[in-house]
Amino acid sequence: MKQKLAYIGSKYSLLNFIDDTIRLYVDVENKTFCDLFGGTNIVSRYFKNKCNIISNDFEHYSYIISKAYISNSQIIDDKYLDYFNNLPTKEGIFTETYCKGRNYFTESNGSKIDTIRQEIEKLYLSKELNEDEYYYYLTSLLEASDKVANTASIYSAYLKKIKKTALKELTLVSLDITETGSNNISYQKDANELIKEIKGDILYLDPPYNHRQYGSNYHIYNTILKYDLDEIEVKGVTGMRTWEKSDYCSKVKALETFENLIKNINFKYTFISYNNEGIMNIDDVRNVLSKYGECHLHTTEYKTYKADSNRQNKSKNTQEYLWVLIK
Repeated sequence: MKQKLAYIGSKYSLLNFIDDTIRLYVDVENKTFCDLFGGTNIVSRYFKNKCNIISNDFEHYSYIISKAYISNSQIIDDKYLDYFNNLPTKEGIFTETYCKGRNYFTESNGSKIDTIRQEIEKLYLSKELNEDEYYYYLTSLLEASDKVANTASIYSAYLKKIKKTALKELTLVSLDITETGSNNISYQKDANELIKEIKGDILYLDPPYNHRQYGSNYHIYNTILKYDLDEIEVKGVTGMRTWEKSDYCSKVKALETFENLIKNINFKYTFISYNNEGIMNIDDVRNVLSKYGECHLHTTEYKTYKADSNRQNKSKNTQEYLWVLIK
């Protein structure tokens, strides 16, 4: 299993740490595992061949990725990959908006995004693609687009000059789908509302931990997948679409929002990823968790990428926390 998207906060490098810690408390096999803040669904994908998965995230792109990797348990015959990759390209509204004046992609790759995205929709509406295939090819397009994006990992800004990787041709490739017989579920809901409706054995929480809003940092993901530029207004130098802010990114609201989530948990074991750079400090988190059950803390050090629009990514050491709550 590989991490296909450059994604701030990805737990790909921490999967073994998460797995080892969880297994100290509970046997994961055949349990119901909920990933409430799914992101790129890398944690759900890791546990998919071990557990029944409930995946959720408020962001549309995360839901599409989840439908491709988590809800879908069948290997897709990717017979359309060559067809999509070799379509004659034509500039469309995406190219006009994000590749002319805004250097998110080269114009040639923007044209491929326009062309392939329209063709996927056309084949789905004509029922030549079923639902599983539709989400599969949308996710393949998203991953291919991300590989040739002219950004420093996030889409809150683009680079002034086209970098070498952005000059490569966008090419769809097969997805690494784990085939299981599980009845996995994907949601696109507010985590604090969904938690009132679900229950299971293992709950994994990876909430936003600082001021970075995923809706703004990855707005291009949503635009490629929704392909709705003829219906919405984009604003500013970066062409940002309207997005909804998360209270977990607010110093004023994060702790209260976190406690409202914790008190409604109906899972025996809860594991919470956070770190030493978070809005909520270690004592605040411990105080909240201790109100609702037995609380433990495991830590590890790892390197994270820091991205901004003015310099290349730089790595630094971060103390990762994995909190354990046993209700």
